[in-house]
Order: sequence, then structure tokens, then C-alpha cells
Amino acid sequence: MTKLPRRAAPHQPGVYLRALEPDDLEFLFALENDPSIWGVSDTLAPVSRHALREYLSHAATDFYVVRQLRLVITTEISDLPVGVVDLFDYDPLHQRAGVGITVLASQRRHGYARQALELIKQHAREVLRLHQLYATVGANNRRSLSLFRAAGFRRVGTRHAWLRTASGWDNAVEWQCLL
Repeated sequence: MTKLPRRAAPHQPGVYLRALEPDDLEFLFALENDPSIWGVSDTLAPVSRHALREYLSHAATDFYVVRQLRLVITTEISDLPVGVVDLFDYDPLHQRAGVGITVLASQRRHGYARQALELIKQHAREVLRLHQLYATVGANNRRSLSLFRAAGFRRVGTRHAWLRTASGWDNAVEWQCLL
């Protein structure tokens, strides 16, 4: 996949999205094994390098076949990965997919997630020809709620006691963006 660049505001470095590379193994290992994000990624245990190596060997499989796509968020300045954005649960009949985004803890609050959401929306609309994207966000995840609102997603509902957390059950807010 070619880079999907976007010009950022003067105070923010721009980001682009790129396909996964074999060299991303250590980056993915750090990201997937961060227990602080397991609650939002439906993960319960660490992921091995072997499993990630296998995943990377199949990551280039066609979106329309595997019905998911993971792209690496990379800064234009450093060319280093700072996060990932995922399209998943692609529904070809209704032309929609779920979207999820994760940024390394050390790289948050720089506007990378917001820029990446704009890029994936553009890619979904112009390249994949999707009609809509949706997201499920924990009701207590204030930063993600703000992110999806700022990215033009519309709050369409609440699922009560939907997400199990360490402290009990959390509601989930459903977001939708018509492309």
C-alpha cells in the first residue's frame, strides 16, 4: 500500500498510514503486550513473537478476503510507528466496517489518532468504497469519546453493562460515521 499522507497543522507533525512490514515485529510486540490497552482490545493474555510473526506473514492478505485491515500510523518526521488503525468486521453487503485505533502510550496527545482517523475515513470512502464506519467505545474512555466526536462520528446509542472491566461492568457508546 502506498503511504496515505495528510498535512498537519503547523504545530503538529503529520502522519501517514502504511502497510505492516516484517520489521514491525518489535513494535507490535510492545503494543499488543501493553496490559493498559487489553480492556479495549479484547485481549486477556500476552501475545508471543511467534504468533505475531505468523500474523505478519499473512497481514498483506486482501481486505475483501479476510475482511480486516491493519495499518501502521507513522510520523512524517521520524518515520517511526506510533500506533495502528484497524478496520474489522467488514460487511460487503452493507459496505461497512468497524474501526479501532491504538497509539503507543508515549505518543498520545500529539494529534496522531485524530489525523489517522481522517486518513482511514478517506481510504475507506475513496479506495475501499465503504458506506460507513462504526466504533464501540467504553463510556469511561473520555479521550476516545472525544476523539470520535472530533472526527465526525455521531453517537448513536449506548449498550448497557456491555464491557467487563477490572472494576465491574461498563457501558459502551456506539458511534457511526456515514462516508
